[in-house]
Amino acid sequence: MVARKHHTKSFKLDAISLVLDQGYTATEVSRNLEINASMLRRWMKEYQRDDAGQSFRGNGKLTPEQEEIRKLKIQIKRLWG
Repeated sequence: MVARKHHTKSFKLDAISLVLDQGYTATEVSRNLEINASMLRRWMKEYQRDDAGQSFRGNGKLTPEQEEIRKLKIQIKRLWG
């Protein structure tokens, strides 16, 4: 089983920008970034539907301490399975 990749908000916005602002096709971008084209199209739809700048929030706006706790919990889960 392949582990699910988590892409940052910045990565998603950069990928979307390549299509919307720089004129590349979704297929070209997805191939070059090694992501699924349908996933890129889904990101684009979410971005275009978003009026309040809330797309790709992930786990929300966490404090640095909350983010570190989240990362540590993930590491513990990986170690103890």
